[in-house]
Amino acid sequence: MHTPTTTAEGHQLPTALEPRNPGMALDLDWVRTAQANTSAIERRAKTLPGRRSVKKDYQAAWLCKAISLIDLTTLSGDDSEGRVERLCAKAKQPVRVDILDALGMTGLTTGAVCVYHDMIETAVSSLKGTGIPVAAVSTGFPAGLSPYHLRIAEIGESVKAGAEEIDIVITRRHVLQGNWQALYDEMKEMREACGDAHVKAILATGELGTLRNVARASLVCMMAGADFIKTSTGKESVNATLPVSLVMIRAIRDYYDRTGFRVGYKPAGGISKAKDALVYLSLIKDELGDRWLQPDLFRFGASSLLGDIERQLEHHVTGQYSANYRHAMA
Repeated sequence: MHTPTTTAEGHQLPTALEPRNPGMALDLDWVRTAQANTSAIERRAKTLPGRRSVKKDYQAAWLCKAISLIDLTTLSGDDSEGRVERLCAKAKQPVRVDILDALGMTGLTTGAVCVYHDMIETAVSSLKGTGIPVAAVSTGFPAGLSPYHLRIAEIGESVKAGAEEIDIVITRRHVLQGNWQALYDEMKEMREACGDAHVKAILATGELGTLRNVARASLVCMMAGADFIKTSTGKESVNATLPVSLVMIRAIRDYYDRTGFRVGYKPAGGISKAKDALVYLSLIKDELGDRWLQPDLFRFGASSLLGDIERQLEHHVTGQYSANYRHAMA
């Protein structure tokens, strides 16, 4: 995982990473008593965009923070080595040099680069020496319905190829059928297959039916040793939303309160505007605290988000908005 260095305000942080979540025995009593008050959660979510407002230099600082938390992603059927190499170049230099110079920023990179298995070798080679980790989607992404032994084998192949983070997809039917033991066993075996690579459990929340299911699936995956829980593959019709985020990060907070282990959070899909990133950052700060605003505990699964943030930073520096093509992703 990427080592945190500074806060949004530029203060130095210790470089020691959190101990990994080792998981715990499946506690079905805890899982079955987990609830989600949908109306209250939705009311709270509606207030979030107006609760905090950061302007001028503070906004620029928070937007730079957001860049450091992005898993810069390409997951297209027409991905090529050239595209991934350009994406890695963008990860290493996410904002134009003249803008960073005007902001007084140095050493800014994205949190990781996320690709399909076939592109791991290219990404690892392109990022060598930078400290930027390569994340790979795995286990039959995005549906997660390939033969189970092949899903486990795919994790091993991606780790062998150099991926430091593995984004796995859970079997949704286990959640929909309330088969928490099956979900726990699946997640536990996938965590073990990852070895030293950190594992992000993709819940595909848009396909889980209810917020209560989201809360319970979050707990089960953390009990089985997930290092991160992630909203979506980005391929569902409904991806990251604020109500889902509230449910998942409160599950993370409950897990930390009971076990003392911090689990990361990754909203993915549908976050493309700088103003949306600011809302998510303020939500994490309010609900979990500053420690979660570091790359080892929070990531955005996004690609187009970076382009909009770069436009906003250029506006902050020059007072003018530029065309999108001036901030190409790859």
